[in-house]
Amino acid sequence: MAEVINMPRLSDTMEEGTVATWLKKVGDKIEEGDILAEIETDKATMEFESFHEGTLLYIGIQEGETTKVDELLAIIGEEGEDISALINGGGSDKKEETSEAEAPAEAESSDSDKEETPKEETLKEETSNELPEGVTVVTMPRLSDTMEEGTVATWLKKEGDKVEEGDILAEIETDKATMEFESFQSGTLLYIGLQEGESAKVDSLLAIIGPEGTDGKAIAKNFKSEGSEKKEEAPKKAESADAPKKEVVSAPAKEEKKESSVSTASSSSDTSRIFVSPLAKKIAEEKGINLAEVKGSGENGRVIKRDIENFTPGASSPATAGKFVPTGQEDFDEKPNSQMRKVIAKRLAESKFTAPHYYLNVELDMTNAIAFREQFNSIPDTKISYNDMIVKACALALKLHPQVNSQWFADKMRLNNHVHIGVAVAVEDGLVVPVVKFANEQSLPQIGAAVKDFAKRSRNKKLTPQEMEGSTFTVSNLGMFGIESFTSIINQPNSAILSVGAIIEKPVVKNGQIVVGHTMKLSLACDHRTVDGATGAEFLQTLRGFIENPVTMLV
Repeated sequence: MAEVINMPRLSDTMEEGTVATWLKKVGDKIEEGDILAEIETDKATMEFESFHEGTLLYIGIQEGETTKVDELLAIIGEEGEDISALINGGGSDKKEETSEAEAPAEAESSDSDKEETPKEETLKEETSNELPEGVTVVTMPRLSDTMEEGTVATWLKKEGDKVEEGDILAEIETDKATMEFESFQSGTLLYIGLQEGESAKVDSLLAIIGPEGTDGKAIAKNFKSEGSEKKEEAPKKAESADAPKKEVVSAPAKEEKKESSVSTASSSSDTSRIFVSPLAKKIAEEKGINLAEVKGSGENGRVIKRDIENFTPGASSPATAGKFVPTGQEDFDEKPNSQMRKVIAKRLAESKFTAPHYYLNVELDMTNAIAFREQFNSIPDTKISYNDMIVKACALALKLHPQVNSQWFADKMRLNNHVHIGVAVAVEDGLVVPVVKFANEQSLPQIGAAVKDFAKRSRNKKLTPQEMEGSTFTVSNLGMFGIESFTSIINQPNSAILSVGAIIEKPVVKNGQIVVGHTMKLSLACDHRTVDGATGAEFLQTLRGFIENPVTMLV
């Protein structure tokens, strides 16, 4: 059965996309996960992979052409399948616009023609026809190219609120970051389909916006999507007399308890809603802090983590009075895995168990590097770190050793001519890897400014998915924590990752004499499918030359 592929929304602000390159042509066999095309969005050029298997039967947008999100991009189905009706119908938006006009023609069509209509497309048309005028069904957006499901971290609007185009509806936690999701429609928020803390797959029912007074719940019941169908099954279980009560719960009981504790706290001193981040809410509950007593410093007075950590309750505060923690008692807290943590676990496990890792270790003399950095930072308004120097050195070395700058795919090896270096940054929920693009072409101060900006926005969850994609090599530095040496897991599909330790003051031998020296250990993890041992060793020799004699990086 043919599947219509529409222009995807690859960023939260994307309204239209341009096909930069087709990597498949009509007639090619498509496997799930194959890269169909490179799509140029408003932020970056991104690879777009197929979620279906079959034959590429039709390409609707040629290279260099631009179309709006959800317009017909391609059709995948069985070889020889008749897709003329789908081509004439166009994208999903066009179908909705012409569905009423085509109704008489559909009534006259034969039963065999109806059977050829894909079930998915029929459901979409039925849904669009049932929507009252001015009503829009808002689904879980795909906020990154790898996002499969999302979690509602916070609703910034509640049912009954007026919504203007551009208003922030909610904060959505994806596999990479927590991002603000804005409304593209104006109206009244009629219905919320996912509560805070609940997760759903992309395209599942998230909310309904329309004219005031419209019955949002009735519309939600008729909404057809994979996510909404699953949600509709839960109440049916609840209606069964034999079903256990615990099956009725659609969200973890622990999350409901947290929500009620916030409501109780707010009602004691303020009847208005308290805006609080999920993390701040959790910490406040653990510390027994009444959120009504905390002054928020976030946007619109929102209580954030910093406010809870800096809060000092009064001596007579009921939140802390009489609090006693018994000893000798087993206790634990359970924390649901975030989308970021799930993806980290999945990808690192895949990398470790599919890529044959091996490790090369060297110890560098940092005497010249220390002197170079001191001289460089003596320039007014200039400050670079050792990590900036390592990123620059790696970028230059990778240009000389393209095999290390490669990527492994099932049917090919890609030798990258550009150098995009991912810099691992630890954040509260795990690890993110923002990417310094064309690092070999950037100066040390430019690299320093980029890495500093990335690190700051990483911890505030303000990085965009595009800023964390496209790396060809990764640097992971734990030297600032005093770690002398360690090994890292390769960030697939890259072929290598460099682990950087601390600079250590220790006795060394120079010219037959024991003197005080400064050394740093590096560990290069390589994928043996693409990088042989000798190739990795040659790369480290080149890298040693740049770091031990950093003035050569300026030549």
